[in-house]
Parts: sequence; C-alpha cells; structure tokens
Amino acid sequence: MTVSAVSSTTTASTTTSSSSTSSSSSLTSSEFLSILVSELQNQNPLDATSTTDLTNQLMSYSNYNQQQSINSSLSSLSSSFSSLVTLNSVNYIGHNVEAKSDTATLSNGSATYGYSLSSTASSVSISISDSSGNVVYTGTGTGNSGSNSFTWDGKDSSGNQLTDGSKYTISVTATDSAGNSVLNYTTVTGTVTGIDTSTSTPSLTVNGVAVSAANILGVTS
Repeated sequence: MTVSAVSSTTTASTTTSSSSTSSSSSLTSSEFLSILVSELQNQNPLDATSTTDLTNQLMSYSNYNQQQSINSSLSSLSSSFSSLVTLNSVNYIGHNVEAKSDTATLSNGSATYGYSLSSTASSVSISISDSSGNVVYTGTGTGNSGSNSFTWDGKDSSGNQLTDGSKYTISVTATDSAGNSVLNYTTVTGTVTGIDTSTSTPSLTVNGVAVSAANILGVTS
C-alpha cells in the first residue's frame, strides 16, 4: 500500500510538472533544477531513475544553460550593433546621398531619379505612379550602360502640374535588342534630413522618404 501511494504521488508530481512546463514558453535555470529535484524526491523507490537517465537530464540542463548564455550574449551584441549603425547614420544628416530606392518626393515642381543598366538597352520605358498606385506619367529614358538619370517635371500625361509634397514611384523597363531585361536597380538622390530608429534597422529620411542605410550607394556632397 505504501509503494502504491508513492507511485501515485510520483505520477501526480510528474503530471503537474509537465503541465507547468508546457504552459510556459521559457524555463529558467532555477525552474529546471527545481523540477529535477522534485523528480528525484518523488521517484518510485522500486523503480528509481537510472544513472543514464539522470546523466542525460543533467546534460540537457548543461546544454540549456549554455544556450541561455549564448542568447544573452547575442542580444547584447545585437543591441551594440544597432547603436553603432545609428551612430554612423547620424553622419549622413545634411549630406546629399544617392541610394537604391524607387520613390521620391515632388519638390519645386520636379523629382529626379536614377537607374543602372547592366548593358546598353535598345528600349527604356518609364512610368511614374502616385502613392495610390495610379500611373500619372509614362515616357522613355536613355539606355546607356551603367548609370542613367531621369528628371520628371511633375506634370501628368495630360500636362497638368501636380502638387509638391506628394511621393511618386518610378518604374523602369529596360531591354536589350533580344528583349532581355538589363535593369539593375533604380536610385534617388537627395539630402538626408533625419534618422528613423523606430525599427531594428535605422533608416534615413531622404527628401521625405525613408531609405535604409544599407542602400546608400554614395555621398555626393
């Protein structure tokens, strides 16, 4: 009868421990050791935990503890790296930069974009869309291998001058004589006026548009 009571206690304890463990998304070192000690205290004396099982559990604790330490170190490293990126980004404020992007703000009746071609294009089509995705302008561009620029005069396809301050996105289709695309990427050029650190990766404000610091191609002045 005594053995049966111990066995029942062991089962209840194990069930409680399992339920507690599964309901928690993380386990501290103290909690792990507490569960291990409880298991040893409440084990069935006629069917005690084997040396192998105990060793495996201790190894699991060791690996878990090491993983927790690594996670803590990585978190600290990530925080330091983010601070470093933010500090470096501050140096861009007030400078004109060229960055990979497809969106610019209409200012003083115009917006300037750039695009890079891997080889000479026989056909280059350009379209400009507003923030709602509506195409407001279509035209053509130069097809030189390497860097090309395009300045939009801020007028729609009907010749109406659009209002300054709105953001417009360029789309470039460039193909060679065989019809293969030769477009690498599009760019914008503008002055960095601020930094947004609300996300894990700081972004620069270039002419009112958020641009990742990683997409900066160069500083022009």
